Amino acid sequence: MGSEASLIPIIRKFNRFYTKVLGLLDKHLLDSNFSLSEARVLYEIGNTEHCTARVLIDLLRIDAGYLSRILKRFEKQGLTYRVQSEMDGRSSFLYLSSLGEETLSQMNALSDDQIRKMIIGLTDRSQISIARSMTAIERELSDNPTEQSVTIRTELKPGDVGMLIHMHGWIYAKECGYNQFFEGYVCKTFYDLLQTYSPDKDRFWLAEANGEIVGSIAIIGHSNKKAQLRWFILHPDARGMGLGKKLLHEAISYCKDRGFQFIFLETTEDQNTAIGMYVKAGFKKIFEQEIESWGKRHIEQTYELNLHEA
Repeated sequence: MGSEASLIPIIRKFNRFYTKVLGLLDKHLLDSNFSLSEARVLYEIGNTEHCTARVLIDLLRIDAGYLSRILKRFEKQGLTYRVQSEMDGRSSFLYLSSLGEETLSQMNALSDDQIRKMIIGLTDRSQISIARSMTAIERELSDNPTEQSVTIRTELKPGDVGMLIHMHGWIYAKECGYNQFFEGYVCKTFYDLLQTYSPDKDRFWLAEANGEIVGSIAIIGHSNKKAQLRWFILHPDARGMGLGKKLLHEAISYCKDRGFQFIFLETTEDQNTAIGMYVKAGFKKIFEQEIESWGKRHIEQTYELNLHEA
C-alpha cells in the first residue's frame, strides 16, 4: 500500500500536465472543425478492420449517444458510409469515403506537425526517453496488454556491457539477495572478456524491446573444442514468452555450427528455471561445491553439454 500511495500523487500530477498537452492538441484540431473525440473516431474508422459502432464504443470508451451524433454528422458531410452486415442485420460496418480518407490524411499531417513542433527543441536522447516512457505507460496500464515486440541482435555495441552489468546487479539483488560484490564480480568477468573479445570466437545474443536490452546470452570460445555459455539473463517483463528458450537454442546451434565439442557453464543452485532449461537441453552436472560469496552461502555448480551426444 505504501508504494501505491506514493505513486498516486505522481500519476495525478502527470494527468494534470498531460491534460494541458491534450488541450493544445484539441485546440489545434478545432482549427480544422474537428474535436479530439471526432478525430479519434475518424481515425479508428479508417484503421480498424470490421469497424462498427459497438467496436468504437469499446475502443474509445465513448458514450453511445455522443458517438451516434458524430457518425450522423460524418455521414451528412460525406466522410463515412455504412454497409449492413450479412451476418447480423442489426449491425453495420463503417467505412471512410474518398473524402473521408482525404480528410483523415490532412488531419494526420496536422497532428504530426503539431507534435513535431512540441519536440523539435528536444535532444535526440530526450525524444527517445519520451517515446520509451510513453510506450511503457501504455504497456503497463493497458486493459489488454499485448506481448511486446522483441528483436535479437548479435552485434556488441558500446554501452551494451554497461546495461548487462546493471541488469545482473539489480535482478540478482532482488531475486537472489546478492549484494554489491556480485555486481563487482560481473564487472570483472566482462572486463576480462573485453581484453580478448573477438567476434571470430565470441558471440552475444542481445534481445531488445522498445530499444532496451531485455535479455542476453553469450558463447565464449576457450579452444577449438570447448566453449563457455555466459550471461544468460532475462528481464522479468520478458519472461514467459519463450525468449529464454529461443536464446539458449540460438547459442547451442551456433556452437554446433562452429564445430565445438563441449559447452560448459557455471551457475548456482538457486537458478532453478535456468537449470531446468539446461538439463532439458542435455547439459549434465559435472561438479559442485559449497561456497560463501555475494552475501550468501550457496552451491556453485558446473554443467557441461557434449554436442556429439546432443
